[in-house]
Amino acid sequence: MKNKINRRDFIKKLGIGAGVTGLALAGCDSKSKEIAKTETTLTEIPTDKMTYRTNPKTGEKVSILGYGCMRWPTKSGDSARDAADEIDQETVNRLVDTAIAHGVNYFDTSPAYCKGRSERATGIALARHPRESYYIATKLSNFAPQTWSREASINMYRNSLKELQTDYIDYMLLHAIGMGGGMEEFQKRYIDNGMLDFLVAERDAGRIKNLGFSYHGDVAVFDWALANHDKYKWDFVQIQMNYLDWKHARELNPRNTDGEYLYGELEKRGIPAVIMEPLLGGRLSNVPDHIAARLKQREPEKSVASWAFRYAGTHPGVLTVLSGMTYMEHLEDNLRTYCPLEPLTDEEMEFLYDTADLMVKYPTVACNDCKYCMPCPYGIDIPSILLHYNKCVNQGYVVKDSQAENYAEARKAFLVGYDRSVPKLRQASHCIGCNQCSHHCPQGIDIPKELHRIDNYVESLKQQTI
Repeated sequence: MKNKINRRDFIKKLGIGAGVTGLALAGCDSKSKEIAKTETTLTEIPTDKMTYRTNPKTGEKVSILGYGCMRWPTKSGDSARDAADEIDQETVNRLVDTAIAHGVNYFDTSPAYCKGRSERATGIALARHPRESYYIATKLSNFAPQTWSREASINMYRNSLKELQTDYIDYMLLHAIGMGGGMEEFQKRYIDNGMLDFLVAERDAGRIKNLGFSYHGDVAVFDWALANHDKYKWDFVQIQMNYLDWKHARELNPRNTDGEYLYGELEKRGIPAVIMEPLLGGRLSNVPDHIAARLKQREPEKSVASWAFRYAGTHPGVLTVLSGMTYMEHLEDNLRTYCPLEPLTDEEMEFLYDTADLMVKYPTVACNDCKYCMPCPYGIDIPSILLHYNKCVNQGYVVKDSQAENYAEARKAFLVGYDRSVPKLRQASHCIGCNQCSHHCPQGIDIPKELHRIDNYVESLKQQTI
């Protein structure tokens, strides 16, 4: 707190503007060491061109790029969502400094992120800047039954204030309503214990500036919350929205809700939308080769990811678009997209919807790599298994039979890549079907079913019976 610096000195100190390679996986997880580089002639990123949206309640100018603090880097260079080692606070500070220098002012965290370490790391980095220069968003992440009591939930809320080194929260969310047990679980987490009324009172007292919720799963909970908008007066709502989920979310996973419906319901009520999963956990940057070629043909100098970020930001009811940026390259690529945002034309929007129609033909598992399913009690690396499978689907390495033209290449690529991506003791063959994971999946994936299906496919490839 004693070392606060003003914006001008801060920019000079950083030496902002050094060009770096744009990345096709901007904003995705730490596994992005495999990212494909663009062949862009990079220019200096301006520090005064960030696009802002106005909060209709407060008049605050919020940066269209919001920093998702779920994937802070660790000392080992991995994401703290994956790794248990110490968060690299120096790098976190540098990322936050660069973001703020370029106009980013919205930082989204949670008591559950980075294995419970995100709020502290975020608070340390932000406290070095004037409090009025940024907005903090955090959540009441009382997922576990032992946190459903009023006392435990209030303690969680107050600990967030302590960890974030602040006496008020700018944007407070009920975390992931609709997940798990749907309406019954929502009732226990927020209604029966009086926590929603408590948070409304905290807003009235000024310790919460804006109150909202993030939504995953059972649409009945989303509809109930909006039906009670006159009572709770939601200031914003966080939804999953991208050009694939706009019309195909339910088609890809019956538990999900199309972005077109979610956004439309908010727009009708004048409730600002905060966007999560603009890249679908990286799936909209790790697209099939012919899809990537289709996007690059239109914008050769831009990353594949930039299409998804432009799409999310183009909708006028969007307050900010969250991106979990582990590496400086992710941050810089997203800054190039939003400093300033060039909204998509109607023709470009249709081009992306046509692209989504093509992508739906690829039977990937709807995993966003959120890792809410982890840890598995039997040590299985669920996200890595599903991501490897999806990667092979996109690359044409999942074949129906041995008569496929590329069978030998596909078999080798799948098996070798599987062993490299997932240690043998953590592979799908060790799943006993306890189903402790599925309850926590925001996408509603039947995880044991998918693991057994993938394991059967692996065994068929090994025995060459397919």
